[in-house]
Amino acid sequence: MSKGEGTSPATTRTGTISVRVPAESEQLAMLRALAETIVLMADFGIDEVTDIRLALDEVASALVLDAVPGSELDCAFSFDGDAVDVRVAAVTMSDATPDQSGFGWHVVATLTDSVSASQETPDPAAGGYPTTVDFRWVRGGSDA
Repeated sequence: MSKGEGTSPATTRTGTISVRVPAESEQLAMLRALAETIVLMADFGIDEVTDIRLALDEVASALVLDAVPGSELDCAFSFDGDAVDVRVAAVTMSDATPDQSGFGWHVVATLTDSVSASQETPDPAAGGYPTTVDFRWVRGGSDA
């Protein structure tokens, strides 16, 4: 069989999808479902979907718990053939990023290939500290 005969050309799905929801715990189920749908449509398997969904849940939950009342949670998913990048941002009340020594952060660090948190100076108009958590999941990255 010659190269390409009997096979279809490889395709790589890429894209970015963003959503903004009220920073309320009631929105977490919708974010989990959205993450699952996006990652499945990007051709990742169910185990991969579970890792990404759990990491998102931990990050979004931590930000929602510290979010300024009435604020929003911004979530963006970017994906290509072997990686998913997730960015979750909110305006938080505390002047610190999510606790990086806690169990939730350990879960995210274990399930992903990289995770980082950053915080900007207080935004008086928003009533708090713009806080962002980014994580990356790479197919085979944790096992390689």
